[in-house]
Amino acid sequence: MATTRSQKRWRDKHRFVKTQLNVMARRHTHEALATCAERFGLRGKGEAVAFASVVVRALIQRAEYDPATARMLDDIAAAYHADRDVHAA
Repeated sequence: MATTRSQKRWRDKHRFVKTQLNVMARRHTHEALATCAERFGLRGKGEAVAFASVVVRALIQRAEYDPATARMLDDIAAAYHADRDVHAA
């Protein structure tokens, strides 16, 4: 655990561009983030979360003009919602 002083320095340094995100997630989510980080040469699970966000935004943009991508994104969303209790909370 970081000291209070080092946390304050981090917050002071990054206050205009970053916010800290502490979330509880299931173990398999942590494992999936670690796998994603390794697979794509990222610097850890935090960067894997940012990467996943970029991927989703790109899929949403592509879905606007590509029906196959739109269907795929809808299928992924439906599958997630069907098994939300397994993936989240």
